[in-house]
Amino acid sequence: MRPDDILRTLRARRDAHSPLGITSVCSAHELVIEAALRQAAADDTPALIEATCNQVNQEGGYTGMTPADFRTFVEGIADRIGFPRHGLILGGDHLGPNPWRRLPAAEAMDKAVAMIDAYARAGFTKLHLDASMGCAGEAEAPPDAVIAKRAARLARAADAAAGAEQPFFIIGTEVPTPGGATHALDHLVPTAPDAVLATYRVHEEEFRRVAPDAWSRVIAIVVQPGVEFGHQDVVIYRPDEARALVRTLDRMPGLVFEAHSTDYQPEAALAGLVRDGFPILKVGPGLTFALREAIYGLDAIAAVLRPCGGRIEDAMEELMLAEPGNWRSHYPGTPAEQRVLRHYSLSDRIRYYWPAPAARQAVDALLSRLDGVAIPLPLISQFLPRLHDRVASGTLPAQPRALMVEAVRDVLRCYARACAPA
Repeated sequence: MRPDDILRTLRARRDAHSPLGITSVCSAHELVIEAALRQAAADDTPALIEATCNQVNQEGGYTGMTPADFRTFVEGIADRIGFPRHGLILGGDHLGPNPWRRLPAAEAMDKAVAMIDAYARAGFTKLHLDASMGCAGEAEAPPDAVIAKRAARLARAADAAAGAEQPFFIIGTEVPTPGGATHALDHLVPTAPDAVLATYRVHEEEFRRVAPDAWSRVIAIVVQPGVEFGHQDVVIYRPDEARALVRTLDRMPGLVFEAHSTDYQPEAALAGLVRDGFPILKVGPGLTFALREAIYGLDAIAAVLRPCGGRIEDAMEELMLAEPGNWRSHYPGTPAEQRVLRHYSLSDRIRYYWPAPAARQAVDALLSRLDGVAIPLPLISQFLPRLHDRVASGTLPAQPRALMVEAVRDVLRCYARACAPA
C-alpha cells in the first residue's frame, strides 16, 4: 500500500464514524522536517511534508530548490535519521500562477503548468491546485469557471507527467491569508455552503470534460472553517458556526475538507476539526515559531554560561533590517512595535531569514558556544520550561539540537493526538 493511500481513506473513515486525520507539515526548515519525521516514526504513520509554489518551483523559489531538489533534501534528512523513504508523502501547496501573477494569464499559466509538471515528475503525490488569483490585466479573483478551467489544465498536466503513481488533488481556494492575517482578529465567518457547493460543481463539470480520470482522485476541497491567526491573536474553531458548512460534505461524495492555517489552535479544536470533516490539518508558522522560541531560549542560556558571544536576536534584527522585503508590508506600527513583531509575531515571518548565511552563522556560533557545555537544569527551567521535566527525568538530553527538535515535536504531538482515530 502506498503511504498516500491514507489520503483516499479519509472520507471513508469519517463516513464510518471513525475519523482519522493527517498533519500536513509546510516547512523547508531542516529541523522542522526532522521533527516531523521523528514524530511520524513514533506514531507509526506516514509523514506528509509540503512545499508551496513560492517556496519551491522549477525556477528555484525563495529556497533556491526545485521540486526534485526538495525531494532530495527531505530524503536526505530521512536517511540521516533512519526514517524510511517509503513512509514519505510529498505535497505541493497553492500550485498555480501565483508566483507569476504579474504576467499576462497565458504566460503565468504556462509557467504554472511547467511547475506542476516538475512537482509530478519529482514524485509529489498530493497537489493543491490553486488558480484563484488574477494575473496581469485581470480582476483580483477570476470567475469560478476560469479558476476551474485552469485547475483542470493543471491536473491534466500533472497526470501526464506523473507516470504510474498518479497524484491526488485538492481543489478550492477560500483559505486564510497565507502566513497569517495582518490585522487584529476576533472572529471569522466560515465559507458559505452555497459558495463551496458552487466551487465543487464547477470543478466537477470542468474536470469531467477535460480530465475525467483526475476527478476520481480529487479527495478534498479547501474552505475557511473559521480558523486564523494574526500577529498576536488566534481565532479558535467553533463547531457550532461551521455546522452548515460541514453538512455540505453530504453533497460532495468522496471529499473531505482541507484546513489551512490551523497553527496555534488548541488540541481540542484540532480534534474537533478532524471529527467534523477537516482531517487534513496544515501547519507551518506554528512549527517555526516553536523552533525560534527554542533558539532564543538557548541563546539566553548561552548568555549566562558563555557571555562572551553576540546575541542571536541582534544578528537577526540586523539581517531583517537590511533585507526587509519579507516583513515590511506585513508588520504595521511604530519602529518599536515593528521590532517586537519581527521577532515574536505569530505569523513568524522571521522564518524566511533562517536560511540566510548570516542567520546560519549566528546559529552555528550559538551551537559552538554551547558545544560540550553541561546546561544546568535551573537554566532549562528558566528559559525552556516546557522541556524541564523531560530533561530532569533523563528522557531528553540537554543538548541544543535535541532541545530544538523536541520543541517542534511538542507542537506536532498535539496534532498527532488530534488526528488519531477516535
